[in-house]
Amino acid sequence: MSISMGWLVLPAAFVLDFFIGDPQFAHHPVRYMGRAVAFMEPRFRRLPMPLAASGGLFALFLVLGTWAAAALGIAGAGLVSPVLRTILEIVLLYFCISSRGLSTAALEIYGLLRTGDLRKARSRLSLIVGRETQTLSETGVARAAVETTAENLVDGFVSPLFFFLLGGVPLAAAYKMVNTLDSMVGYKNDTYRAFGMVSARIDDVANYLPARLAVPVIALAAQLLNRRGIGAFRRAVQEGRRHGSPNAGYAEAAFAGALQVKLGGPNIYHGRRVDKPYIGGGFADVVPRDIPRACDLMELAAFLWFVVIGFAGMFTAVLGG
Repeated sequence: MSISMGWLVLPAAFVLDFFIGDPQFAHHPVRYMGRAVAFMEPRFRRLPMPLAASGGLFALFLVLGTWAAAALGIAGAGLVSPVLRTILEIVLLYFCISSRGLSTAALEIYGLLRTGDLRKARSRLSLIVGRETQTLSETGVARAAVETTAENLVDGFVSPLFFFLLGGVPLAAAYKMVNTLDSMVGYKNDTYRAFGMVSARIDDVANYLPARLAVPVIALAAQLLNRRGIGAFRRAVQEGRRHGSPNAGYAEAAFAGALQVKLGGPNIYHGRRVDKPYIGGGFADVVPRDIPRACDLMELAAFLWFVVIGFAGMFTAVLGG
């Protein structure tokens, strides 16, 4: 495939995500990933070995299988036509990234809070966060919406494009399976502590560099939006480690510095209270109007990351001849 043909994939996928968002329909590839996880889990659990070992095989099987399926599908399309191959790559990468979809979901919650429908806002929030939402106050709902916007900038956009740069669409698809596994089995409870351990660790390793590379991009976006880029970067460096996740705290801290809001704190997960440290503790509590501000920051940071990956890809292609 020519350089021009191959690098049509990135801008086309970005434009589709920006104008259409993440489509919700039964044949979405990520839904098939979720079905594969649910289908294979009981079969690997029955293997005659410790749960940590069978869970590790389970994770490797699904991640490598996703990479192989994407690579073979793209190669097969290329045998038919270079145009068909490019179209398939565009569509698959489009399904691997999500910035507009997350922004739409967060802004829907903002609209419900503005109209005073806290009950429905909690219900909508429960679709995009892992914490329990039934008892959250208006501040708690707004804080959760801002936090998930920050976290999912990395999971839903920065990391997939990072792996796309490293290994094309198949590696981006494999990352999406890593992220799906973590969201489904990467819990520290009695059911998944052993079986999901490897899935959670793979996700931690996969997001380690992207989470940190996202910080200067968020800082630049903050500087362009409200001249708080230095504060965002400084907060991420100072408080990025103040999180239960080795990665999520960096984007959250950068958002806290950019928006000057307090994030983190205690939440309820699966019936258990988890006391997380506060990030941006000297700032004010999140209020509903901070949600669209967070969405603006996330969308501008996503665009800047798209530009970075595009230039990096062109530079790599030129060097490669």
